[in-house]
Amino acid sequence: MVGHIGMVDIAASRFAVFGLISAVAVFARPAAVRWPTWRQARTAAALSLLGFTGYYLLLAFSIEALGTAVPSLVIGTIPVWMMLLGRPAGLRLRSLLPGLFLTAAGIGLMVASAWSDAGVSNGGHFGAGLTLAVLAMASWTVFGLLNAAWLKHHADVAATDWANWLGISTGLGAVGLWLVAGSDVAALQSQPNVGLFWLLALAGGIGSSWLATILWNVASQRLSASLCGQLIVSETLFALLYSFVWDGRWPHATELAAAALFVLGILASIKAHR
Repeated sequence: MVGHIGMVDIAASRFAVFGLISAVAVFARPAAVRWPTWRQARTAAALSLLGFTGYYLLLAFSIEALGTAVPSLVIGTIPVWMMLLGRPAGLRLRSLLPGLFLTAAGIGLMVASAWSDAGVSNGGHFGAGLTLAVLAMASWTVFGLLNAAWLKHHADVAATDWANWLGISTGLGAVGLWLVAGSDVAALQSQPNVGLFWLLALAGGIGSSWLATILWNVASQRLSASLCGQLIVSETLFALLYSFVWDGRWPHATELAAAALFVLGILASIKAHR
């Protein structure tokens, strides 16, 4: 959380930027605009709720209730669920076991390290926080599977175009969220860290949302959902790197081992899909 700015404000600002950038990308080339059908627009709206606004809010409130250790454990299982539920026909579960084992071992080490460093606080909120983390994990897993299936079924839709329509849907939802539950502009501007708040909104909206969604859609068109799911491990690795830089420290031995297991898990999964 930035200062006293709420989770709703952070989510709404980030995804409003996502929607704005997507709209600019679409309408900057009006002659090349391919308008979605009504059914496609409804699909984009539903997926935007699952993979962006809904997921982010659920995870943010879970972290607020529990800290980072337990939500990291729950969210860290997304690659496992993606691998199990999204594997292509003909790919035996047995061939995925090495990658699953390595990924699970890496998750276990990562959480063990975080647990020993910070522990779990706010015990009275544990049940609610855990429920929110599980819902966030389920929300993004469903998004990843359905989005990949939709892109493969609509091969004529470019990955960039679909990312832009997801962005516009997310942006409209973010504006509605802010109008209903966000802070007013005067309250936001009075916060001491408002400059950092807007900087994070721009960085998250452009890099972590718009560009990342385009790249994710390209991967989803070219790879199976189970293999794409392993790429999410990179989010954990970059989060660890960011935390080390932010804390100004070198990683512990268990954290280095967890990162190595994650990488080995990805390589084993790639081998299994060949």
